[in-house]
Amino acid sequence: MASLKDVEQVADDLSGLVDQLRKELQDNASFDKLVQIADQISEHADEAAQTFATVNDALMSRINGLSGRNSNQKTGSRS
Repeated sequence: MASLKDVEQVADDLSGLVDQLRKELQDNASFDKLVQIADQISEHADEAAQTFATVNDALMSRINGLSGRNSNQKTGSRS
């Protein structure tokens, strides 16, 4: 499973790509180069979003599992 540490690495990669994009803009880069960098930024952002979704799903599953277990224990103790 992906972790928040993985997202930190993606964030570092994104930061580097943004710096590269700024440098290319200042150096009058070609649009082809700008498109390549923008595509890489998009891919990394999608990766970060997917990692957040995976971590969120895992946490919610665990919370729901614990909530269900606590609910069952409460109703079971009443019978």
